[in-house]
Amino acid sequence: MSLPPGFLDELRTRTSLSQVVGRKVMWDMRKSNQAKGDMWAPCPFHQEKSASFHVDDRKGFYYCFGCHAKGDALTFVRETENLGFMEAVELLAREAGMQMPARDPRDAQKADRRSQLAEVMEQAVRYYRLQLGTGQGTGARDYLDRRRLSVAARDRFEIGYAPDVRQGLFQHLTGKGVAPDLIVDAGLAARPDDGGAPYDRFRGRIIFPIRDARGRCIGLGGRSMDPNARAKYLNSPETELFDKGRSLYNHGPAREAAGKGQPLIVAEGYMDVIALVEAGFGGAVAPLGTAITEDQLRMLWRIAPEPIVTLDGDKAGIRAAMRLVDLALPLLEAGQSLRFCVLPQDMDPDDLIKAQGPGAMQRLLDQARPMVSLLWERETEGQVFDSPERKAALDKRLRAAIAQIRDPSIRTHYGEELKRLRWELFGTRRRDSGMPAGARFTGKRWVAPAQPLASTRSSLLVAAQGEAVEDILREAIILATLCAHPTLIAEFEGALELVELHDPDHETLRHVLLSHGPVDNPATAREKICGAAGNALEKLMSLSHVQIAPPVRNIGDTELARMCLAEEFAKLEARRGVRREIEDAVEDLDGLADEGLTWRLSQAAEARHRAERSALDDATDLGEDRVALSRHLQSLIDGQIWIKKTR
Repeated sequence: MSLPPGFLDELRTRTSLSQVVGRKVMWDMRKSNQAKGDMWAPCPFHQEKSASFHVDDRKGFYYCFGCHAKGDALTFVRETENLGFMEAVELLAREAGMQMPARDPRDAQKADRRSQLAEVMEQAVRYYRLQLGTGQGTGARDYLDRRRLSVAARDRFEIGYAPDVRQGLFQHLTGKGVAPDLIVDAGLAARPDDGGAPYDRFRGRIIFPIRDARGRCIGLGGRSMDPNARAKYLNSPETELFDKGRSLYNHGPAREAAGKGQPLIVAEGYMDVIALVEAGFGGAVAPLGTAITEDQLRMLWRIAPEPIVTLDGDKAGIRAAMRLVDLALPLLEAGQSLRFCVLPQDMDPDDLIKAQGPGAMQRLLDQARPMVSLLWERETEGQVFDSPERKAALDKRLRAAIAQIRDPSIRTHYGEELKRLRWELFGTRRRDSGMPAGARFTGKRWVAPAQPLASTRSSLLVAAQGEAVEDILREAIILATLCAHPTLIAEFEGALELVELHDPDHETLRHVLLSHGPVDNPATAREKICGAAGNALEKLMSLSHVQIAPPVRNIGDTELARMCLAEEFAKLEARRGVRREIEDAVEDLDGLADEGLTWRLSQAAEARHRAERSALDDATDLGEDRVALSRHLQSLIDGQIWIKKTR
């Protein structure tokens, strides 16, 4: 359903964000200014005691300085209530007294058709539930008793039974005036090839209704009572209501439970979900008879940022997990991933809970492993790395795996974690020596790095090692420029949030700057920043290279400041990116094949040269430094430093 232009703007205008948020938080009235709509509270999205969650009621936006959650009233309702976009719009529209726009006639006709099918499904559910209590359902009840499924659980999940007769449901529904076409189109009956009367699709099966997030029955799952049946489990076919690759069993209740803080647990089947829910794990869902699809994965992430996937401890369970890892890697985002709970071999959640109780399940959930752990296990388990070539092959596979990750920040963190695991697996004399960072090997012994004199110990150039000095200087220019030109904070907010800062005072200043959203009066904003930053800002502005920086000296030239900020952010990222590549290559010198390392270093050198020729090098202050580093890298290649020299 599309919304007319201006509808959302009107909705936001009529909605008080502080009222919406106030239902979920306790305002800190000492810090808040209600008259100005400036409200503060402990963040509802993460556990904290201080009031770092800020609501600007006049602008209609919120921001948390702890977990960086931000958005408007719609975003807040979606995140806290676990609702879809249109569901959140409808909720806020009702509260604001706004009429939802009329639907397109074709959309209305399609919705009416789906409503008819959903009503037919509800009638089928009632029929199957009644049949479970009849004489024909005795075998099904005995089976459920053996599985220790209580009557309350059967009622909660609306479990029923389809008698083993050809037209039991079909005759029941047509007898109530339901059109045969609707019964077939709902997936409840099928037409024979000879054109005869439709017959029931589910026969001799325990029935599990499948509901969507809104609670409508969209399909059925049937567990055969005949051990010789061709399919132990049978799902509804694809219909206008039901797409099994885009549906989850127990979706709505699990979304509600996850919204209240319970973990989202992905099990394999209906009985596992029921066992988990009955044991107190309300956020349990299951895919419907197939491996998790991309659509289902996105649905899981809309419910919770880090679902826990339960795995059977056998080889088939691990293989399924690996396929899911490959599916998830390109879709990862910051704070959005998967964890894996590996169960004892030949046990599923239902078996484990029955044998050892909910506590055993909770302990395994607490030990759930991150995706990177399974990725590492897949590439290393059962293999021997006793040659440089095998180690290089491992490196190649790992690089190919993490190359699938689109988010550059996550890709970097995966690389760092895999590098750490690699060092643990292979080890080197330098890593195991216990020597301090910066120690060097002279050929006879390790020599500790020289310590600075007392008179220079507090110097910025000593506090930052090597090339980090220039990074800190650039950070200082960026922060000083934003302090001098607060109108640019909103424009560069994203870059400021993501940039890696080395100095604690710089972190303090970043926090202060991000607390100021769009700025109307630069002079007033500068005064507020000065008051909030205190000593950190004084120290920054006392640096000589900051005092002479053009955007700091020319407060009235906003365009100059904008150009300088764009250039400094770009140079900082380019410099750090190239340096990370060089560090990776040099750190992996031990144990890589000669040709592979030569190629990596050559590529890094080429990247460095490209950086020198880029538009970012219009300024000359970084040019000499980059050229020197490129020459140093080329000397590594020319000298073939990976080959052990003989005397």
